[in-house]
Formats: sequence, structure tokens, C-alpha cells
Amino acid sequence: MKHIKLLLISLLILSLLAFAGCGGEKAEEPETPADGETPSAGTETTDTDDTGDTDAYDYSQGIDVNGKWEGVTALDNVELCQYMGIEVPSDVHTIADADVEAQIADILSSFAEDVQVTDRAIVEGDTVNIDYVGSVDGVEFEGGSTQGNGTTVTIGVTSYIDDFLEQLIGHTPGENFDIEVTFPDPYPNNTDLSGKDAVFNITVNYITESVTPELTDDFVSEKLSAQYGWTTVEDMQASVYNDLRDDAVKNYLQQYIEANSTVTTVPDTVLDYVQRSMINYFNMYAGQMGMELEDFLTSYTEYESVEDVYEQNREGNLQEAGYFVILQAIAEKEGITAKPTDVEAYFADMGVDDYSPYEEYYGMPYLMQSMLFNKVVSFVAENAVLAD
Repeated sequence: MKHIKLLLISLLILSLLAFAGCGGEKAEEPETPADGETPSAGTETTDTDDTGDTDAYDYSQGIDVNGKWEGVTALDNVELCQYMGIEVPSDVHTIADADVEAQIADILSSFAEDVQVTDRAIVEGDTVNIDYVGSVDGVEFEGGSTQGNGTTVTIGVTSYIDDFLEQLIGHTPGENFDIEVTFPDPYPNNTDLSGKDAVFNITVNYITESVTPELTDDFVSEKLSAQYGWTTVEDMQASVYNDLRDDAVKNYLQQYIEANSTVTTVPDTVLDYVQRSMINYFNMYAGQMGMELEDFLTSYTEYESVEDVYEQNREGNLQEAGYFVILQAIAEKEGITAKPTDVEAYFADMGVDDYSPYEEYYGMPYLMQSMLFNKVVSFVAENAVLAD
């Protein structure tokens, strides 16, 4: 993917704060740094260099203790649109029943359990536990048996030689039967078997099915009440609908204020931050692969150098930086502020008693800015008008 519009807020904080940026395609970000450890943030101010070294990267660099850009008065750089009373079209804030059902199904899927099925025939796509013993010309060969330990395969997904797995279709757990296959030629795993016909004696042990619990008031009360506060299916449906509607409205409003406000100047502090975030993004991938950044870029992307990354994403970075200047400008005009207690309260609401790992990794200024921008979007949403 050549052009990647990176959000300022990381995927981790996005998922926690439900804070949406201004859109654009973006590849998935690595969950953790390459060494699997959480480096400290907010303690060193050395920029991430362009060689794949991310140890000194500071997510809070350029952000002051109040969550605003250091040395930036955003109102001096923006002509704000009329953000009070924005009308949200009905097709934006009307959520389809299918979307609600899909969200509920996703929640239920996290409670699905695997069960062993033995009373039906195998079909395409089934996950099956089998035992087998392979032989060529009546002689068993090394590595051709499960030795009675069983192995689990998924038909159409697991890769086996020839049509090995397809021949299981139509058979039932408890059956014992032979299948015939031909090893490929060459067969690197065992050159002695290259091109040879083989017979595998198969025993089907069971089919594995994932069973999703039935949605009932009892299930909601027992499994979801503590986390979500729901006690009935009706509570759940109403809450999911409201959450989807609120997300849709906020996404629309964010796009609206960005499209209708004019950023006259993008402060260097903000643009530099967005650019460093972009390079850190690629650095994390390079680090996970044990590569220097320049080597990673030329090997796995269409970029030729770090400078090429900057050049090809300049317009997107300016737009991204401008959007965050717009958010701060609204905060300045409306006197919206963030406090450490806001961060504490939010994590507590999410069921996180100790958020110190997040503070250590990102730094409090970064978390404060996340809260500040989230409060700005909520403020605009609270003052919007939902069209009939």
C-alpha cells in the first residue's frame, strides 16, 4: 500500500477511546514493539531516527501537559466553520436493524464454544479431528502416521497433499476407511516419496463445531450485565443501536468540520508530529522484521526512501495535521479542557483500574490530548441537530 493516511492517535488508544480520525486507508499497526516490551514514553525527547531505532520514540513529544500542541494557538491558524447546530442527515443517524444484529452477533461470538459432533457427515469447510496411517506399496513410511494422537484439519483451509482432505467429505465420525493420494514430484519434505501413490487409512474421530449461545434475557443478565450494564435483550438492542448511531453521527461531524473549516497555516510542531508518527509506524514493522528502515521500505513498500515517504504523503500529512489543529481551535474557542481526572475516569469506566502501563508507554500529555479531542467531538455532537 503506497499511500497510508496515518492517524495521530494509535490503534490502541483509538480502541479505548472510540476516537475516530478523519478517515483514509491504513494498514494494521503492530500490536507491540518488536521486542515485545513496552518502552517508556514521555521521558526522552530524542526523535525516532530513520534507521529503524524506535527505542527513544516519544508519543508525547510536542504536546504540552494540558494536551495541546506546544507553543501553538490554534485559533491563529484556522478559520472555523459554523460547528454549532450542524444538521446531520437522517440517513446518517438512522441505523439499520441488520447493523444492530451484526454487532450483537459479534458480541455473542466471543462466547461461542467448540463442541464435538459425531452424528452427521463431514461437509466442505468442516473442522475435523482424524487419525491416519500412510503406506506406500503396503509399507508404512516414516512421518505418515498420527500415532493415535489425532490431528485437527479444516477442509478447504488446511493444506494437505493431493485431494487428501476432500476425500473425507461424506464420511461420518467413527468410520474407518482408506483414501488414495499421489505425492507431488518433487516432494521436498521426503524426496523418497516424490511422485509415489500412497494409501492412508483414516479414522474420523469427531467434527468440531462452534456453537454460539442463544440470545435470551437470562444470558444477557448473567454474561453481559457486569461489563455493559444490560439486563435484558431489549436493553442490549437499544444500547447497541444508540452506540452505532452516536459513532455514525460523530464520524459525520468530524468530516464536516474538517471539510468546512479552513486551515490557513499548519504549524510545524503539528506537521512534524504527524510525519514522525508515520515514520514510527514503518519503523515498528521494520523492527519486527529485524530490518533497517530503508531496507524495509525498498523491500516491502513502493517507497524508495524516507524522503520519498514524506514527499508522497505530504498532502495527506498536511490534511491530517490540519484536522488536529481544527480540533484544538474549537477547544480554545469553547474553553474545553482535559484534566488527569478525565483520563482516570475514562479508564475506570472501561474497567481498567491501573492505566499506568498506558501512561508509561504514551505519556500523560498524549492521553490528555486524546481526552481533549474526544471531548471536542462530543461537544460538537451534543450541539448537532438530527434531521427528520
